[in-house]
This record gives sequence, C-alpha cells and structure tokens, in this order.
Amino acid sequence: MLQRISQLVVVGAIAGLLVAALALPAIGGLGITARNVASGFLDMPGNLETPPPPQRSTIYDSEGGVIAEIFDQNRELVEIEDVSPVMIDAIMAIEDANFYEHGGLDVAGTLRAAVRTLGGNTQGASSITQQYVKNVQIEAATSQEELDEAREETIARKIRELRYAIALEQRMSKDEILEGYLNIAYFSDGAYGVESAAQHFFQVPASELELHQAATIAGLVRYPYLYNPRFFPEQTIERRNVVLDRMVATGAITEAEAEEAKTEDMDLELDTPPNGCVPSDQPFFCDYVVQEIEQDEAFGPSETERARWLRTAGLEIHTTLDPQTQESGQAAVDKWVPRENESRKVAAEVIIEPGTGQILGMVQSRNYGPDESKIGETSINFATDADRGGSSGFQAGSTFKAITLATALDKGMPYSTSFPSPASVSVSGQRSCNGGTLSTWSPSNAGDSNEGVHNMVSGTKASSNTFFAQLQRRAGICDVMQMAERLGLKRADGTLFTENPNSLANSSFTLGSEEVSPLRVANAYATFASGGIYCEPQAITRIEDRQAGTTIEMEPECERAIDEDVAHGVTYLLSQTFNGGTTTGLGIGRPAFAKTGTTDGSAAAWFAGGTPTMASAVFVGDPRGPQQYPLRNVTIGDRYYGVVYGATIPGPIWQETMRGAHEGLETENLPPSPSKFGSTSAPRQPRPTDDASPASDPGGVPNVIGQPEAAAVAALESAGYTVNVSGTPIRSAEPEGTVAAVNPDPGTRLPEGATVNVFLSSGGGTADGPSDGSDVEWMPVVPATSLGREDDTQ
Repeated sequence: MLQRISQLVVVGAIAGLLVAALALPAIGGLGITARNVASGFLDMPGNLETPPPPQRSTIYDSEGGVIAEIFDQNRELVEIEDVSPVMIDAIMAIEDANFYEHGGLDVAGTLRAAVRTLGGNTQGASSITQQYVKNVQIEAATSQEELDEAREETIARKIRELRYAIALEQRMSKDEILEGYLNIAYFSDGAYGVESAAQHFFQVPASELELHQAATIAGLVRYPYLYNPRFFPEQTIERRNVVLDRMVATGAITEAEAEEAKTEDMDLELDTPPNGCVPSDQPFFCDYVVQEIEQDEAFGPSETERARWLRTAGLEIHTTLDPQTQESGQAAVDKWVPRENESRKVAAEVIIEPGTGQILGMVQSRNYGPDESKIGETSINFATDADRGGSSGFQAGSTFKAITLATALDKGMPYSTSFPSPASVSVSGQRSCNGGTLSTWSPSNAGDSNEGVHNMVSGTKASSNTFFAQLQRRAGICDVMQMAERLGLKRADGTLFTENPNSLANSSFTLGSEEVSPLRVANAYATFASGGIYCEPQAITRIEDRQAGTTIEMEPECERAIDEDVAHGVTYLLSQTFNGGTTTGLGIGRPAFAKTGTTDGSAAAWFAGGTPTMASAVFVGDPRGPQQYPLRNVTIGDRYYGVVYGATIPGPIWQETMRGAHEGLETENLPPSPSKFGSTSAPRQPRPTDDASPASDPGGVPNVIGQPEAAAVAALESAGYTVNVSGTPIRSAEPEGTVAAVNPDPGTRLPEGATVNVFLSSGGGTADGPSDGSDVEWMPVVPATSLGREDDTQ
C-alpha cells in the first residue's frame, strides 16, 4: 500500500512538472504551478468505469441463421489470447514501447515530449493506458457536452486521463488494459477494434494477422482519417514502414524481417458487414423486430435509450422466424405480385403459430428502402400496424365474416340459423356500442348466385353479404365488434373499434370495412386454430445482452379468448368453403379452413385461413389508395386481370405459402364440428302450402306464405300491420308471384302499425323446406344501395 501511495505521489509531482512544462512558455512560474497541480492531482477521483465498448447486435432466425447485424460501430470483441503476437508487438512499438514497464505514465516519453514542446516541437506522449482512458470516456458520453469534454485539447483533460490511467493500473492487469485498448480503438474506415479491422482490411481474424498486415493496422490508430487505406494508400504504406522500423528499434523483429515486410503490397480486401435491415433477406421482419425493441418500454425508459442499447450492447436477438415458412411466403408473393410491377400493387402476408402467437413468416412484395418514389421500394411494412413501422391498414373484406360467425355461435345460435338472402336487403335497428341506433344499411351481393335461404353453412360457403348482414343484426353489431377485440383485432392506427367514432357509426362491420393489418387478421385466425386461445403476436424469443451479461427470456402471452367449441365451430364452417365455396381449388392437401375477402369495388383483396399448425393472412392492393387504384383492369407482372377477387391472387399466394411451409410436417386434422351447434346440412327452401291460415296466436303476424300478393297484403293490413313488399323476389318452392316469406316470423306479436316485410317468390326452389317462413328475421326494407358491398361471392 505504501508503495502505491509513493508511486501516486511521485506521479503527481511529475504531472505537475509536466503540466508546467507544457503549459508555460518560460520557466519563471514553474515551481508554483507544478506544486499546485501536483496537489490537485492527488485529490482528483480515480474511479473510472470501463464497460465493454459498443459492439454489433445480431438478429437470428429460429434456426440460428443471421437475419441482420445492427450497430453504430463495426466492432467485434476479442480476447488478447486471440490476437496475433506480431500485432501486439506492432501496436506497442508505435504507441507505447514501454507499456509493460511503466505504471500508466511513460515518464521518459513524457519528459522527452515536454522538452521537445519547450523547443517548439509539440509531441504527444499518451501511454496506451491513457489512450484507453480517453476512448472509454468518449464511448461513455451520452451528450454532446460530455463528448466535447472527452475530446477537448486541454491540459485539464490530460490531467484527468493521467489520474484515471494511474488508478486503472492499480486495479487492472496490463493484459486487461491492452485487451481493452485493442477492442476500443478506432482503426479507420469504419472498423472499431482490432478484430473488426483485421476482418475489414484483410478478411482474416486478428489471430492470423501477418507482419505487414499487423504493421498496417497498428499504423492507423494515431491518425485514422489521414492514413485511411481506402483513400490514402501511399500514406498508409509510409506509415506501415514507420511501424516496421519502430519494431526493429524495440527488438520485436529483425531489420531483415522489416525489409521483407516492406516489399509486401497491402493487398486490401475491404469487407464491411451489412448494417441494419436494408441489406437483409428478411428486411420487413427485421424492421418489425427493431420496432418491437425500440417501442417497448420494457427495454428502456426512452426510445432514444432503447435504440442506443440495440445498436451498442452486442445483443444476440433470437426470433421466431421459421426459414422454411419465410422462404415459401416470399417466393409466393414475389411470383404473383412481382416487386417492381408497373401497377404498383403490393402483396403482404403474415404467418403465425396457433397457441404461441409466434410469427413464423412476414413478407411483402417490395424491396426495403427509403425511396418511396422508386417502383418496388418502400420502408413501410404493410404487414403490420402503424406503431410497428406499418401503414394505417386496409379494409379486410369478408375475412371479417368469421368474427360474426364466432359471435353468433358464442350466443348459442345453431348452424341452422337461416335467413332469406336475396341480392340485396335493408337492415335497420342496429344498436351501436355507444347506445345509438345506426342508420339503415342496404348491402348487396355481387350477383344473383347467392339468392335463396341461407344458414351458417351455406351462407359461409357462398360468402353471402345479405345473409351475414342479417346474422350481424341478430348477433348484435356491438357484440361482433367486441368479439373482434377479444380476438386481438383493432384498427391498424392503434384505436379500438369500440372507441373509434367512425367504427361506431359503421353498419357494415361484418363485411370488413375497417382498416386493419394482415398481422392482426392472421392472429385472429390463429386464435380459431388454437381452440380459442389468444396469444399476443411474438417475434422475439430471447435476447442475450453480452455487454451486461444478462439474458431476457420472452415467453408467449396467452389467454383464453373464446370458448373452445366456438373456435371449433368457426374452423368447421370455414373448412366448408373448400367444398363448393369461394375457396374451392385452393386446398393445400391437408385439412384447412379459410375465407376470401374482396372489398367494395375490388379495392383490396384478402385471403385468410389456417391449419392446426399455422394461420396466415394475405393482402393484395395498392398502398397509394385502394379506392383510387382498385384491382380492376390491371396488369400485375405479365398477367392481366379484369377483376381481382380474394381467390384470384391472395388465394394462390396463401396456397403456395402454406404448402411450402407445411412440407415435411405431420398432417393434423381439424377438430370435428361440435354437436351442440346442430345439423351441418344446407337449409331447406320454403315449400308450397295448401293452407295459409292466420297465426294461431291472436294479434300475431298472419301466416300468408303461398298466398297471392294482394291477398297477403290485405290479410296483414287487416291484422293492423303496415306492409312493405320487397322489390327483389327470392327463389322458393312457392309459385312465382306468391309470398315466399315474411319478416318477422308468422305468429310474432308486434305493436299495431309495425312493419311486416313480404318477400315474393321467383319460383325454382325445392319443396323440402318449411312453409311458414319461421327462419326469416325482421328487417325493414328500404331502397337498396351499394354500401358495404362485398364482391368475393363470385
């Protein structure tokens, strides 16, 4: 202890002399200045923290493949045992030949520098330890003020560095200091640390550096910009030769070895590792991972600090990305919607594992880059929400009909719940979540192929808008919105449906008129596939912080969202779409469920579905504005399309993705249809009756099924009701022109003056259905419009 104190006192005195020598132009005040500085030196704090320097963070896929490296400084830490001895000799020869002999201050070198400075020849005299201290302070700076202080060319900074250097020599070994210096030093051209420099300039590890290579790298430290080999090769060679001569002078090498090394060409093979998501083969998933870290307060108190942590802590970020799934999805979107298509359409897809929420794939048909004016380039991730680098979303079309099915089943409605479903209907009386009554809504189908009576099975297969409009009203539109939120769906702008004023005024929720992201739709379908277990979408499984020496494990965040039978009922209904429904011909060779979606006017097209193993959602549209640039009369790649439906492009993308992603996996069956929901048969159409007697309940709606229009109207008006005859006939077994169905059901008690809707028959139906119209729901009829029209019924 006494020896250390004595050393500190001596060095303090030397510091005083040094400062005086360097600071004073004459000798006059030397004694007083030296005494004062030496005294102050002893009182200075010497505890300098020496954390690992900034280093590269790496993002890995689920199999350990590198997705991207992200860094502020290209640095890879290395232990001194893994540095070539000739490299150590070179750096000491040129920077601090007496490093292993002095205690942080090279006294001889310092006094020599002082004398030369007095003679007008300024010379640096920092030891390797002092240089290490300076670099540590620069890297530790968190503000411009601290950075300027660490770099300032003042005597005060030199004294601080010297005090810290002496303290470091007391608690760190020489090898530890030298290792820290070799890892933190800047070696020019973006290479920080000796390992990165060796890899960058010569594509070899630091352990394999040869003499001429080591001398070249060692010579860069003093003036890394002046001696940059990329721009100033001649100066670099001159500097290398100076290092070789110094190595001869220190006895590290012979003069012959130096001369031979001087004849070597630099033979540079500049190699800079790609930085960030732009050069990644999975750029949009990479960007999503970056956003997950930068936006999550669990990783730091501010976005700035989280971003710094990501780029400097040498993180090993392990993710959920499955290479096979990702490759299958990327190949599919690129095939059907080429990246640089002149129509500027884009396809985006997300694949999620049911029961964990893990994102297995995230792709889109764009190159990742900042120049939005370039065809095929974007930095917007259309697969996700706005707060994760995405857009404000796109209307999801009939993929939302699955939510209405879930709501109806959750309320105990059987599959047999049926309604006459003509080409157009009018729906009124829907109650919003804010308590208000929505205005009358008049959706229609794309054609007459969906007319007739539909239940949940046939209505889902046909994707009948008019059926689902009525099912939404019966289930309750507010309940349907709340079901969507239970399934993790929300608007891509981050707002909930039940809190957004525009959503609350939206009658056509079941037809997917809300702007959402493929990520949210895929995750909702994954919830169906998991038997009703909702899991937050998860991209990261583990983060290893090499700088802090800690590991953060990311467990799935899951909870039961809906009853298991409800989930199984939905997957059963959606599985039937492959059997004569809108997804026919898009099977993947194993049990699956799916739903198409095409928004009004073919502005956007969707396809969502899954298996017990994974669920996926595909969007295709125009990010400039789907309504302004619809999927009509458009050439995408080398294919012309008059109209693009959900089954036209999104369907094949989903099919090819899922086939490739499932290759090699065991086939799993979907759960059977829960018996509690009753028969899975298609609905029977109304049959003619011989007796159209009034309802048995006095005052109820008379049963006028099968009667001529005039007689039916007269009977209903005589019972005290207002009659509204629909202008759109429906197919039924009743003779053409007679009553096929009434709304509400015959026998229903209504207040006097209430409206009863009458549907006339167009004939052509079968005679195996009920004759009383008991499955028809009440819905006042008003002139039809095209609001909420869903075109994927074709």
